[in-house]
Formats: sequence, C-alpha cells, structure tokens
Amino acid sequence: MATTVKLPDNIISEARRHGKVYSRSTPKQIEYWMNIGKIAEENPDLPYNFIKDILMAKAELADREVSPYEFG
Repeated sequence: MATTVKLPDNIISEARRHGKVYSRSTPKQIEYWMNIGKIAEENPDLPYNFIKDILMAKAELADREVSPYEFG
C-alpha cells in the first residue's frame, strides 16, 4: 500500500542527486537510505560497508546469481 509522505525539499534534492549517481529514482534512493538506517539501528556494531554487502548479497540471491562455495 503506497502512502504519501511530506519530506523537506532539501531531503528530496539530496535523494534526487544521490539517486542519479547510483541510477535510482528519488523514491528508490529514499527507500535505500531507509533500509540502511533500519539495519544500522538494529545492528549498531555493523559497519556501513558490511551492511551494504549484506544488501548486495540479498539482491544477488533474489536474482539467483549465486553459486555454491567450494571448500578446500
């Protein structure tokens, strides 16, 4: 269910600018920041890069771009 949310113009501008760099729409950039923030709040000991890698791994799994790890 979509809900309209009012955000300050400066947040929208920042999201638009960052979204262009990462090829995300403004709403998707805000959603990405929300996911990072939520994970960081729930796991305060995890560094940003680790959180980013977790999200990348989840995306790869969803796209079925994974392969079994061979030990040894």
